[in-house]
Amino acid sequence: MTPFTMSGIRPVLFPPLPGLSQSHELNVRTYVHLDGVPGVWFFSLDASNPLAVWGARLGFHLPYFQARMHLREHNQLTHFTSTRKHPGSPPAAFSATWSIGNRLPPLAPDSLDFFLIERYCLYTVHDGQLYRARIFHPPWPLCTAALVGHASTMLEHHGLSAPGEAPLLHSQAAPLTVGVWRLKKV
Repeated sequence: MTPFTMSGIRPVLFPPLPGLSQSHELNVRTYVHLDGVPGVWFFSLDASNPLAVWGARLGFHLPYFQARMHLREHNQLTHFTSTRKHPGSPPAAFSATWSIGNRLPPLAPDSLDFFLIERYCLYTVHDGQLYRARIFHPPWPLCTAALVGHASTMLEHHGLSAPGEAPLLHSQAAPLTVGVWRLKKV
């Protein structure tokens, strides 16, 4: 599960629009390889911006759901909540508080952190056909993070059980510009 906030969301050649170009988001995802190309497979993506939900469902055939989300940052603590409110969707909720620690050095390419963080494409299915979209961004600037508390029904919504061990956490250390290319059949 990956909670975050996006700003400046817009199609290429369009300017960001105040109130429409920002969204909190929560991904339930896993990591896959196809023909040696690592990527992300999304079980679900919840977002606070209805326009972003509509655009991603239409343009990328991704399982986006509208949700009521809040993000609060105070000192070194971040608190993120999400409650799904998409019409006709099963209920799902998430709440977590974490502390932000020290900046991490660049990730080693053979590390688990690199495997989980540095993904440069996403996969999706539409009408029985598999698609891939390339993603471009510089390496993620990260900080350590420690979980203070959490509650979630996001995994259960997908028939998955929560892992028995403590989650691996990172916090983004600085804003990052990300570009997503069009879907292509694979």
